Amino acid sequence: MINGIVIGRQPQVKVIVRISGYPDLEIGCVINTGFEGALSLPVAAVAKLQLPYVASINTNLANDENTVTPVHRATVLWDGVELEVPVLAMGRRPQVGTLLLNNCNLNIDFSDGSILSIDASL
Repeated sequence: MINGIVIGRQPQVKVIVRISGYPDLEIGCVINTGFEGALSLPVAAVAKLQLPYVASINTNLANDENTVTPVHRATVLWDGVELEVPVLAMGRRPQVGTLLLNNCNLNIDFSDGSILSIDASL
């Protein structure tokens, strides 16, 4: 079970990123069910973490703008399981998308301070 919290109507969870030779890094992320990817991090964070580059893809943003976005790779610890996930280098705040939520049950009470849960054992 993964737990998080709602702050300012934004459901948030901590994602643990594993980088070889370094301690685990916990990153606070907003859950965005409109984002079909696994994880997005700001460009500066991707550069600082030195995540390996995979490719660039065309993305369509919520404002219907199309843009080319670099994709990197990271190992995350998701409900106790290590997963290799694509990381889009974009935006100003880290986000978890529906690819990480696939086959999970997401339970959110949208009131500030409420606890949310993600059951990944389905």
